Amino acid sequence: QVQLVESGGGLVQAGGSLRLSCASSARTFSAYTMGWFRQAPGKERESVATITWSGGDTHYLDSVKGRFTISRDNAKNTVYLQMNSLKPEDTAVYYCAAVTKTFYSGNAYTREYEYDTWGQGTQVTVSS
Repeated sequence: QVQLVESGGGLVQAGGSLRLSCASSARTFSAYTMGWFRQAPGKERESVATITWSGGDTHYLDSVKGRFTISRDNAKNTVYLQMNSLKPEDTAVYYCAAVTKTFYSGNAYTREYEYDTWGQGTQVTVSS
């Protein structure tokens, strides 16, 4: 069974940066579309950034464009989310997710239901 383990969350002041990592145990990691989602208290989970298996296509939530960057290192079975210029409204639990049932898709899926494997989440708190 595929496992995803997030790390890198924490407390940061507004304007600061954090880098989230998500490591996968899957030997076929390089074939998956991967995504970062977040859920703030009292809100629905939303797609923050997604990336195709090759990294050739990415998709971002409008409110993070220009501040967040998703990337992946298939040799290390890891996907990253670099978050710069953080704002208090970025405070949430951030989840890594994978589409494991479709290999080598050119689709940077953005809908939660399209992802079948999830990490446990990592808390990101941005203070004002």
